Amino acid sequence: MKIGNIEFKGKACLAPMAGTADRAFRELCRGYGAAFCVTEMVSSKGIAFNSKKSAELMEISSEERPCGVQIFGDEPKVMAEAAQFAMQFFPEFIDINMGCPAPKISSNGSGSALMKKPDLCGEIVYAVSKAVDIPVTVKIRKGWDEKSVNAVEVAKICENAGASAITVHGRTREQFYQPPADWTIIKKVKESVTIPVIGNGDVTNAEEAGRMIEETNCDMVMVGRAALGNPWIFREINAYFDTDKLIFPPGPAEKISVMLKHIQKLIEYKGEYIGMREARKHVAWYIKGFKGAAEFRNIAGRLTTFDELIELSKQIYKAQV
Repeated sequence: MKIGNIEFKGKACLAPMAGTADRAFRELCRGYGAAFCVTEMVSSKGIAFNSKKSAELMEISSEERPCGVQIFGDEPKVMAEAAQFAMQFFPEFIDINMGCPAPKISSNGSGSALMKKPDLCGEIVYAVSKAVDIPVTVKIRKGWDEKSVNAVEVAKICENAGASAITVHGRTREQFYQPPADWTIIKKVKESVTIPVIGNGDVTNAEEAGRMIEETNCDMVMVGRAALGNPWIFREINAYFDTDKLIFPPGPAEKISVMLKHIQKLIEYKGEYIGMREARKHVAWYIKGFKGAAEFRNIAGRLTTFDELIELSKQIYKAQV
C-alpha cells in the first residue's frame, strides 16, 4: 500500500491508542511486522499552549518508523499550526483524529464529534494538507450514531480536501467498542474514494484480517486492542498473507520474555516509577489465558519495581509448565 509516495510493507498496522500505543509498544509492534505506527493522539491546542507533554507524545524513534503523528482538534488554523509543529519530529505522515469516542474529546467538538460537521472535516484536512509537505491521513468512524451514518460523505469530502488515505472504524461514536463492527461501511467507503482505505474494528487474528480484506477490499487492516499483550499478531497476519498458512502463537516462555523486554523499554523511556505503574495493565494483557492468571493479575496490580516483575514472571512461568 502507498500513502502519497510512501510504500508500506505488510497488511496490518498498529492503531493509535491513547495510554497504550506509546513509543515502547510501537517499537515492539514494528519489530513484529506492523506496517506502520501512529502516535498517541496529540491535542492541537496543547501544542498551541506549548504543552511539554504534547511535544513528548510526538517523539518518534528510528525503530518505529514509518510512523505518523496523530493530532486532534476542531479549529482548522490551530490544527494546521500543530501539524507544522509536528514536522520537527520528522513523521512520515500526519493523521487527523475524527474518530475518538471519548467524552472528554468529543464533548469539545473534536474526535468523532467532527463527523457531525462534514464541511468542517474538509476545512481541517485542507488546512493541514496545505500546511505540511507530507501526506495527511484521516481516521473516521461509521458516523456519530445510527441516525447519521455518514462515513462515505465524510470520506469523499476528506479526499477532495487533500487526504491521502482514510481509516474507517466500523462503529458509530455511540457504539464505542461494544457491538460487532460493521464492515459493510468500510466496503462502501472503499468503493466511493480513490485513495487507500484502511479497515478497523474486530480484527483479532490473521483469519479475521484476511476476511476483512476479502469482504471490504480495503488496502490494509488496522489492529488496536487485539495487539495489547499480543504484538506478534502482526507477524501472524503477514505470514497468513505471504504463505496462506496460519502460524502458531508463541508459548509462555516467549510471551514472558517479550513482556519483560516491553516493560524494560517502558522504564527506559519513562523511568521506573511511571513505567512500572503503566506496566501493570500490560502484564495483565500478556498473561491472559495463562493458568492462575486471575491471581497473577492481582499481584501485578501492585508492582512497583522491575525486580518484582522478574520474580512474578518466574512464578507465572513455573505455573505454566
